[in-house]
Amino acid sequence: HPTYGRIAVWFDHVEWTGGVFWDMIQPAFMFMVGVAMPFALARRAELGATRRQTFEHVASRALKLLLLSQFLTIVADQRIRFQLINVLSQIAFTYFLTYLIIQMKFRWQAVSAVLLLAFHSALFMIFPGPDGAFSRTGNIGAVIDEALLGYNYEGSYVTINFISSTVTTLFGAWTGTLLRTQKPRADKLRILAIAALAAFVGGQALSLVIPNVKRLWTASWTLYSTGWVLLMMLAFIVLIDVWGYRKPVFPLVVVGMNSIFIYSLGFLLRGPVNHWLQPFTGGFKFIGDLAPVAQSCAVLLVLWYLCYW
Repeated sequence: HPTYGRIAVWFDHVEWTGGVFWDMIQPAFMFMVGVAMPFALARRAELGATRRQTFEHVASRALKLLLLSQFLTIVADQRIRFQLINVLSQIAFTYFLTYLIIQMKFRWQAVSAVLLLAFHSALFMIFPGPDGAFSRTGNIGAVIDEALLGYNYEGSYVTINFISSTVTTLFGAWTGTLLRTQKPRADKLRILAIAALAAFVGGQALSLVIPNVKRLWTASWTLYSTGWVLLMMLAFIVLIDVWGYRKPVFPLVVVGMNSIFIYSLGFLLRGPVNHWLQPFTGGFKFIGDLAPVAQSCAVLLVLWYLCYW
């Protein structure tokens, strides 16, 4: 569409380098998993859980996420095929690895983050594809997937993304740890703003050597996307905690309390709900070009209400 088409492109992934709004959803999802971890782990400790019990809980949850990921993709694709690239599978890995890393002193956590990004980048550089280190086809991630799974994912995604995306979840855990401290709020906001700026600058500088590619979750993408997610976090803290706008964000609270649930509903019920609404909405064809947007919003409202219920 000559007008709305410019906005519509924000709601699909870019072809290869760079990113738009839609590309920031998975980094935000993985980041908020990390943010929640210090709060959840502290609560379990308060209730008397031992380190062994907490480890077993984390390992069990990671396994459940992995199994749920398989179920959802099998239903969506209508075929049984093992995969490890769905966001829930990736979170299963990053959640577990982040838990192990945050048991260390902070300086070793930081070293771990650098080593993970360096190792991920080195794999692509040491074993380049036909078009170079970060070739869209035939890169080391694709070679590993072909050997491990017997196929390559659509969209040029690779399983070893979890190595670098663990740092995204780790950034979230550091943010959650910061928010739990007794530091003045102004200091917390200043640290988040500086971190966002540093992530942007670091990501852009690194992109001169390592392309900014979400589909491979390159080191530059890890930093660049974290900059955007930190800005979103900063905006929500200012909006809710500083300015006190709690009621306007209530719909987001409902989704946040049911994030895995609504993600699963998107796989399982989005199509059926759209079909059920058609007789009542007529697809909103009477409003013209924006009819698909209105229909999608109606579907979203139903899914949101299921979360509220």
